[in-house]
Amino acid sequence: MLFGSISYLNLLPFQVFLKRYISSSATKMSLHYKRAVPSQINKSLRRREVHAGFISSIESARYKCTNLGIIADKAVYSVLVIKGANQPDPASASSNKLAKVLGLDGKVVIGDDALKYYLDGGEGVDLAREWYDKKKLPFVFARLCFNKHGREIEKLALAFERQNIKIPQYILKKEAKKRDITTKELLWYLKHIHYKMDYRAYKSLKLFLRLSKRV
Repeated sequence: MLFGSISYLNLLPFQVFLKRYISSSATKMSLHYKRAVPSQINKSLRRREVHAGFISSIESARYKCTNLGIIADKAVYSVLVIKGANQPDPASASSNKLAKVLGLDGKVVIGDDALKYYLDGGEGVDLAREWYDKKKLPFVFARLCFNKHGREIEKLALAFERQNIKIPQYILKKEAKKRDITTKELLWYLKHIHYKMDYRAYKSLKLFLRLSKRV
């Protein structure tokens, strides 16, 4: 099985879990993964180059999906629209569409670059916060979907959902250094992300998909 994993910090807990899951005797020889940005994972799943992965929520309606997503309730700090000429982020799909749904002009920046920009004092509109202010709902940026091996992926998703993932210090230090932030800032950021789709998340996603057809 080939698994596509978004390479941003917002999935670090899942990446830590996945490495442990793969190293188990039952899955060591059968599950492999590669990391990429959301738009690349979207294409890989569509082309069946991977069998499952966290894909942009705007693309998720065409697939079977698990109960896992990348969700922010209020601000997310890593999906911004910055003043300037309109410019979508080539790594994104959902965020570019969300900016249009919200009627925001400017440059869309997502992921670790956006987080670093914010932490360095940069100003911009937080798209998750803007969505919450207008709809009073969390925003679902991505979902774990699949085109094959559904039983195995559902089992994997359930295993992640049941675990309280603790990220080892050496990984925190390594990932923070890679992005030129502190481990304290990294942990603060992860507090604003959750992964289980609840009633409000499903309601929000349904609304977003409906509104996105109008723009």
